[in-house]
Parts: sequence; C-alpha cells; structure tokens
Amino acid sequence: MTGIDEFLINSARSVDQALDRLLPSEDLPPVRLHSAMRWSTFAGGKRFRPALVYASGRAFGVASERLDRIAAAVEMMHTFSLIHDDLPAMDDDDLRRGQPTCHRKFDEATAILAGDGLQSLAFKVILDDESLSDRVKLRLARGLADASGSPSGMVAGQQLDLDSEGTGATLDEIETIHSLKTGALIRYSSASAAVVAETDTAAISKFGDRLGLLFQITDDLLDVTRTSDELGKTAGKDEAANKATYPSILGIDGTRRLAADVCREALDALDSIDGDTEMFRGLCTKLVNRRS
Repeated sequence: MTGIDEFLINSARSVDQALDRLLPSEDLPPVRLHSAMRWSTFAGGKRFRPALVYASGRAFGVASERLDRIAAAVEMMHTFSLIHDDLPAMDDDDLRRGQPTCHRKFDEATAILAGDGLQSLAFKVILDDESLSDRVKLRLARGLADASGSPSGMVAGQQLDLDSEGTGATLDEIETIHSLKTGALIRYSSASAAVVAETDTAAISKFGDRLGLLFQITDDLLDVTRTSDELGKTAGKDEAANKATYPSILGIDGTRRLAADVCREALDALDSIDGDTEMFRGLCTKLVNRRS
C-alpha cells in the first residue's frame, strides 16, 4: 500500500465517523427522509473531496480533527448534487456508486427532499463548529455557497451542462461547464484549510481549479472506456445523452494527452506553496491514472 492509498483510507474513515455523528439518525422522524439521506451518503464513494480537505490541512498546518466538520459538509454537499443529478428530470440514472440511486431506492419526492436536507445541513455543520472563529465560519459558509450555487458553482454548471446537450459545444464551453459543475467544490475543498489558517488562497485555488478540470477529464474518459460494473454507475450515459465531453471532440488519445497536460499545470501550481503538498501531489497523480 502506498502512502497516498493509506492517506485516502484514513481520510475516508475520519469523514465517515464525522458524517455518522452529524447526520440525523435513521430512527429519528421523518424516518424515510433520514434513511434516504444516510443511504445516499453511505452508499460508497471514494471521499475524494474530503481527502482534499485533509490534504489542505497538511499543506497549511491545520490539524485534521479541526477539519472533520468541513470535510463532512463537503461530502454532504457533494451527495446532494449526486442525488439531484440522478433524478429523472436530470440524468435519469438508476445506479450510483454501485447501488440503486436514491429515487430508485426510495421515491422521487423523498430523493429531492434528501438532497435538500443534505444541502442545508452542510451549512449548519460549518456554522455550528465551535473550534472556528465567526470570521472563518463566515468565509467557509460563503465559499461553500459560491461553490454549490449560481452563478459560480455546481448548480450553474449543471444548467449549462443540460443546455449544452446536442449543441456541439466548444472546448472552452466544456471547460466552463466543468469548472463550475465539478471544479468549484474541488477548488473549495483544496483551499479549505488555507481559509482556516487565514492565509492566502490564490495558489491553492489555482491548483484546485486545475485538479477539478482533471477530475472531469478523467471522468469523461472513464465513461467511454469502462463498464457500468467497473464504474459503479451507468457507463456510456454521456454519449447516449449527446453531452458535451472531451472525448467527443478530442478522441480518447487526445483526451489522455490533455489530462497529462492539466495534471502538470496542477502540480506546477503547488510549487509556490510553502507547506507539505505531498498528499496533493499524490492525489493529482492518482487521479490522472484513475481506472474507476
């Protein structure tokens, strides 16, 4: 096992423990809603965004236990986006993380409410963090709102993604979509400990921007090169929906070359950070070589 593999395992364990504490119990009314929230949150996943939060702690000298709530909030927000993305009105998917999607396991109305509940709880988890100053909590909450909403976050990116279907979007338009839909929350996660440390976030935000783009480039590749069993979600959905993707314009080889270039740009952005960026570098390298 490599150092980055061990780091990912430990990060997932830490955030899962925090999520278990912070999410409503399944036996707390309304039981169906809270069961759906926990089902989607604990249905699997690599916990990549929480890992970035903990890697940020290493880079900016913030103890991991001070970041547990932020990591949990990020995963709640990410899970909210997945629940809503999978809905019949959006991507209409039956499989997520190898399990039935929330609206298939429960029902569509409950899935909508489960996503709503996770989104609002993410902000409460940060704002209730007694280890942080009011100033830092406000910056974190505002940053999370920017990363998740519109015009600068996931919600805006999802609308642009829907609007682009079948339109023959350009490479610049695809990058804009992905920088919002995928990159915004990754960028926020990467810079989270810099906010807690109250230090400059410019360099780490640039890294997060390139890493977010790299994540989506590799995700596009996996959609056309892997099976549903390997991915834990329905493969080939992008092509079937005529979505704007990198392989549809650059082909598989061209997309792999772009991924390598973006990975180098991300790693270069770390050179100006005076801290332990080993985990960031390991996550970037692992991402460019991901197979699922």
